[in-house]
Amino acid sequence: MDDDVPKTLRLALCETQGRLFELSAKYGFDSETFIRAYMTSPVSADMDKSFHHMQWAGEGYIMERMMDELRDQLSKGGEIYGIETLHWMGYLYRHWHFQTGEKSTAIYKQAPAKVMRNVYPMYHTMDPDMAVERLKESYSARHPSTKVRPRSCDGRDSKKTYLHP
Repeated sequence: MDDDVPKTLRLALCETQGRLFELSAKYGFDSETFIRAYMTSPVSADMDKSFHHMQWAGEGYIMERMMDELRDQLSKGGEIYGIETLHWMGYLYRHWHFQTGEKSTAIYKQAPAKVMRNVYPMYHTMDPDMAVERLKESYSARHPSTKVRPRSCDGRDSKKTYLHP
């Protein structure tokens, strides 16, 4: 978890990323392709930093940057997830980063867009910390490797140990 960023600002960044994912549907981008491109890009790496001016420029600016830098990775049409699903996914991915300190690329490896879409009906009403724990448990069960201990959003070490890619 990034202790340099106050909780209210972390929540604002989660909301901004949720709105960015919603905006992808309004632009007509295939959801899986958009999310993969974003989560594995320098754009999301900038969102992972303690401070980057782009974090505060808003979802419209972030979308413009995506279209400039990642246009060859984005595709229109295809399957477009529902607005609520997209918002939750964007919000939870950013929350996950703040909860564990993991980078967006590592988070996406554990929970790609299809996984997030499939668990949305069951997980979207859970506390975000619990949803992240469940997603990590699921990944760990399928991919044994090095153990890590994530941190909760309040900075305390979790009592659970997960496997990490």
